Amino acid sequence: FLLDAFRYGPPPHAGFAFGMDRLTAILAGEENIREVIAYPKTQSGADPLTGAPTAIDDRQLEELGLRVLPPASQA
Repeated sequence: FLLDAFRYGPPPHAGFAFGMDRLTAILAGEENIREVIAYPKTQSGADPLTGAPTAIDDRQLEELGLRVLPPASQA
């Protein structure tokens, strides 16, 4: 069984693997893989469940030790 084999690690596939989500789409008769993904993203990359991406406030940046620089054209 495929999942038993993964206990020893994934096989070398160089990124060309037949994913479980794609297999599920085929078994469900769906043409679009987004119909079977539990947490889909929209075409723009937005997450409808969490509302991401969102703006980050200064407190979060400070906590993570990050700073945001303007693009070079605006500097």
